[in-house]
Amino acid sequence: MNKTQLVEAMAQDAGITKTEAKKVLNSFLKVTTQALSKGDKLTLVGFGTFTAADKPARAGRNPRTGDPIQIDAKNSVKFKPGMDLLDAVKK
Repeated sequence: MNKTQLVEAMAQDAGITKTEAKKVLNSFLKVTTQALSKGDKLTLVGFGTFTAADKPARAGRNPRTGDPIQIDAKNSVKFKPGMDLLDAVKK
């Protein structure tokens, strides 16, 4: 499912227009991004938790040459699914 299909499904499920559903989805994505960029976590009970995670710098290898390289530290996002989502996917 891509973003367009998600907007269509949300609009149909909520009984709203696609334009309204797109605004809601874009707002959710914006607010989630802002929260995670500040280091906050976002918990949707039953669905899951998004958290910002710091990945420290580490040593690695160039897969083509085998030479050692330094991989820079970076921020990443983790998602831990909630029980309702896990149960729905199991079926």
